[in-house]
Amino acid sequence: MNRNLTVGDEKRVVWSFSLPLLLSMVFQQLYNLADSFVAGRFISERALASVGNSYEITLIFIAFAFGSNMGCGIVISQFFGAGRLRDVKKAIWTTFTAVFAMVIVLTVLGLCLLSPMLELINTPEETFADSALYLRIYILGLLFLFYYNIATGIFAALGDSRTPFVFLVISSISNIFVDILFVTVFDMGVAGVAWATFLCQGASSVSAMLALILRVRKMDCGGPVPLFDLSIFTRIVKIAVPSILQQSFVSVGNIMIQSVINSYGAAVMAGYAAAVKLNNMVVSSIMTIGNGVSSFTAQNIGAGKVDRVYRGRRAALIVALPASIIIGLLFVLFGRTLLSLFIQDRAQKAMDAGYEFFLIVAPFYFAVCLKLLTDAVLRGSGDMKPFMISTFSDLIIRVGLSFILSRHFSSRGIWMSWPVGWLLGALVALFFFVSGHWKRGLFSAMNSSNE
Repeated sequence: MNRNLTVGDEKRVVWSFSLPLLLSMVFQQLYNLADSFVAGRFISERALASVGNSYEITLIFIAFAFGSNMGCGIVISQFFGAGRLRDVKKAIWTTFTAVFAMVIVLTVLGLCLLSPMLELINTPEETFADSALYLRIYILGLLFLFYYNIATGIFAALGDSRTPFVFLVISSISNIFVDILFVTVFDMGVAGVAWATFLCQGASSVSAMLALILRVRKMDCGGPVPLFDLSIFTRIVKIAVPSILQQSFVSVGNIMIQSVINSYGAAVMAGYAAAVKLNNMVVSSIMTIGNGVSSFTAQNIGAGKVDRVYRGRRAALIVALPASIIIGLLFVLFGRTLLSLFIQDRAQKAMDAGYEFFLIVAPFYFAVCLKLLTDAVLRGSGDMKPFMISTFSDLIIRVGLSFILSRHFSSRGIWMSWPVGWLLGALVALFFFVSGHWKRGLFSAMNSSNE
């Protein structure tokens, strides 16, 4: 069901819309958590290190998928908020066409550059073969990754965050059981973990796309629309490309950090792989709430309701900020228990590395919460420069400090770079928000929606 986010109490609208998105993200993260859980508990520490090592490279492809999601989602939200259903439909078909071409190119490049990318991050010889195998299967499933992400983005743009959630719950739970089946019964090792994700993500992608196509066909917009519209494609690109670049640079930065981590051996790699999956679940949860705020912002831009943007962000912060502090405290107090889900008891060095990560990083989840929910308004306004500056400030600090501090504090120095980057990024984002710079993008978007 499509939903107008420009009317009603802002708190109720933001949270009733964001909650299914948040739950969807939790189940989406079960893919990665299931992979790490099965690899660490049912295969070996080396398998966990291989899956974690590969994950940093998969983030490059996720960056393209997420950027495409944001590009089409924001533009469609603005059209939908303005009541321009014909343009909504044209934007959807244009996105389908453009993304298909992008996936073909990325799949070919990914398969050709797989080994050089693993070499670039100093993948140890003991984990190279399994990392390459996992990545190869992952890349073959890029079409599913991309179409699920854009389907989710389009549903959110139409005010419907519940439909993709239903498909994702089923496929995520299935993924856990298929992971265990392939590894413990069929003894497929790392390949079993990868194929389980491929199959279950494929099922959720196909289901979401079929539901979306049926929804689009029911839109009454006065006749057929073209499969590709250049002017709308250009408008999507203006949002998508900065989002892709931002996410890609973040991924490249994480790969550079991973290359430093890899120099400390498989045990530290495994500890980091387990800890960062749980960390990413928290950060992704906040980011997902931010996506809801971005859709809320974009629809209200289309409707010209500026004051609702402020109230919508405030409503998100009232709940998300205290929650981020509580989760950080839980990670500090019960980090070893959580890590034991992925790391076998005898792998003490890996456990110590993962818990040390939590002790240093988790207390600063409040900073990443402030940053991401403020970034959400900047991005939803369509003014991408402040959004990118905020992100790059965080990234440059984290990457630079990880190299510098690791020389003096070993792997602990890498973990120390995270909170510093988050704090700086939050300050930059808040500066742009308070200064009102983002409003220039807001009024620009309003004017273009009236063209």
